[in-house]
Amino acid sequence: MSSRAAILWALWALCALAWAGVSAAQAPTDILGTKHNLSVSGPGPVKASEETRVCIFCHTPHNATPQSPLWNRAIEPQTYVVYASPTLQAGPLPPPSGPTKLCLTCHDGTIALGTVVNPAGGIAMDSGTLPPGSFSNFGLDLSGHHPVAFSYEAALPNPELVSPPPSELAYGAVDEVHCISCHDPHDDRFGRFLVKDNRYSALCTTCHQVAGWPTSVHAMSVADVSAYLPTAYMPANPPWTWTTLGEWGCQACHTPHFAPTPEHLLNFTTDPTEPFECTTCHGGGPPGPPHMAAGSSPPLTGADIAAQVRKPSAHPQPPPELRHRSGAVGDPRDPGLRNSGCADCHNAHRISDDTAAAPYVSGRLAGVAGVDRNGVGVDAATYEYEICFRCHGDDSPGVERVPRVVASTNTRREFDDGNPSYHPVVAMARNVATPSIPSALAPDLDPAGLLYCTTCHADDEGGSRGPHGSSFAPILKERYETADGTPESYDNYALCYRCHERESILADRSFRNRAFRTTPSGGGHSGHLAAGAPCAVCHDPHGIDAQEGDGTGSHTHLVNFDIQVVLPLPGAPYPIFNDTGSFSGSCSLSCHGVVHNNTAYP
Repeated sequence: MSSRAAILWALWALCALAWAGVSAAQAPTDILGTKHNLSVSGPGPVKASEETRVCIFCHTPHNATPQSPLWNRAIEPQTYVVYASPTLQAGPLPPPSGPTKLCLTCHDGTIALGTVVNPAGGIAMDSGTLPPGSFSNFGLDLSGHHPVAFSYEAALPNPELVSPPPSELAYGAVDEVHCISCHDPHDDRFGRFLVKDNRYSALCTTCHQVAGWPTSVHAMSVADVSAYLPTAYMPANPPWTWTTLGEWGCQACHTPHFAPTPEHLLNFTTDPTEPFECTTCHGGGPPGPPHMAAGSSPPLTGADIAAQVRKPSAHPQPPPELRHRSGAVGDPRDPGLRNSGCADCHNAHRISDDTAAAPYVSGRLAGVAGVDRNGVGVDAATYEYEICFRCHGDDSPGVERVPRVVASTNTRREFDDGNPSYHPVVAMARNVATPSIPSALAPDLDPAGLLYCTTCHADDEGGSRGPHGSSFAPILKERYETADGTPESYDNYALCYRCHERESILADRSFRNRAFRTTPSGGGHSGHLAAGAPCAVCHDPHGIDAQEGDGTGSHTHLVNFDIQVVLPLPGAPYPIFNDTGSFSGSCSLSCHGVVHNNTAYP
C-alpha cells in the first residue's frame, strides 16, 4: 500500500473513532457541505430524519465489519457486470473488492442508505435510497464505468499509462486502482469528490499519457463549447463552469461513469441515426449536432463534416458497434473494417494544425495507422497514402468502377513505382515530359512533383480538406465523367483540367494527329474528345498494375482501355497500345466502329 493510501485509511479510522458519536456541528467542515453528509443537516435530497451524526453512515468505532476503516455497512455479496475492452491490458477484471466494494455498499443502490451495522435497526431516513436513474446509483452494471479494483502494474508496460503508478493518487492493497484513486469521499472542493481539479484534464493525465495530446488542437482549443457541453449523455448538472473545449479536455468525448458506449468510455450514443459522433462539434450548425434540437446552438469553427458525410458519395458509415474503432487496434488491415469511422483517418488525441507537403501526413492525420507501399502495417503513417492503403490496398473490396484491360482494385499496387505508368502519389512520375502541366488553375504544379490522394479525392465544395464526401463519385474533388458519348467541356472533365491545361490537351501537344492531317479531324486528344470519348476510355487514373498487365500492351501514359468501349481486333485477346517513343505510338483495336490496325501517331 502506498504511503498516501495508508495515511488516508488511518485518517478515516480516526474519523470514525473520534466523530461517529458527535453532532454534525462538531464534524469536520470539509464534508459538512457535501452530499456525503447524510445527517439531518445534509445539503442533499437524501438525508436522515433526525440523525445528527455525520460519519456514522460509513464508520463506527465499535463492532465494525471486518473491513478497514471501521466500516459500518454490511458487505453483501453481489454479482456485477464489470468493464471490459479489447484494449484493457489488465483484464479481464475481477469482481469489485477493497475500497471499491465499500463505495458500492451505497452506490450500487441495493441497500438502503440507513441500513448500517450500528445502531442496531439502522437510521431512519427521509429518503432512504438513491433514486433509480440517478448518476449516483450505479446499479450492478459497471460496464460503462471506469475500470476499478485491478492492479495498475498489470496494465503495464503501456505507452499510454504513466509508469510507475503515480504516487499522488491513493490505491488499495499493493497498487490496485480503486474509486479512491480519483475520488476523495470527504472532500468535494473540486466537484464530484475528485481528488484534484480536472480542468484541462489534469486528473485524467495523472495516469493517462497519450502521445501528442498536450499540444493537440483539442487539448489547446479555446473554442466556446458551452452550448454543446455538457451533452445529453454527460451526468446532469456538472459542478464545473468550463466553457472552452480545452478546459473540458478528455471529458468532451469520454466520461468515467455511465458511458453510452462502454468501449473507450465514449460519451457518445450508438444511436444509428447519428452518422458520426464527432459531428457533435464538427456538425457546422445550426442545426447543430444530430442529437440537439435544430438551431439550438451556434456553429463551432471548422468544416461541416456532418454535411459532407451525407453527400451522395462519402466514406460509408460503420455499424454502431464498430463506429469508434480504428484499424490501429490489432492488424491495421483488419478486413472487418469495411466501413470507415472518423478514427480510421484521424487520431483525436494527436491531431494538430501542422502543415505538410506531399506525400507526408499533415497534423490532421498524425498518429494514424496505415499500410506502407510494401503492404506492411505501420502504427503511425508517415505518408498520407499509407492511411488510404489500409482500406484501398490489398484488402480492397474489389469493385471496378470502369472495367479495364488490366483489372485491379488494389490501389497500393496501382501506384507502385515499378509499373509502366502511375499518377505520382508514391513516387515521381515516370514521364515528366507533360506539356499540359502546369495549368492556369494549378500554376505551381510540377510534373516532377508528388500528389496526395486528396489532390483528387476530396470535398467538391472545398468545405473540408479531406475525402469526407462529394457530389461526384468516388469522392472526387471535381466532376469526372466516364460514360461514353460525353460531350467535351471543362465542366465534364473538370477534375482532369484542374491540373492538365485544357488548351494544351485540345491542341494535341502530347497526343498528336497523324502527320498527313492538317486539321483535328478525328485524331489526337481533340478528335477523340470531340467524338465523345471521355478521358476514362483510354486512361486509368491511378496506374497500371504491372503484375497483372503482362502481354497486354505498353500501358505507358496511363493507357488502360475501358473494355466496354474499346474492343480487340478479331482474333486478338486485348485491344493493344504500343509506345514507340516520345509523343508517338500505335493502336491495334476497334473503337466506335473504327478499326485501328497498328495505326500510328503522329
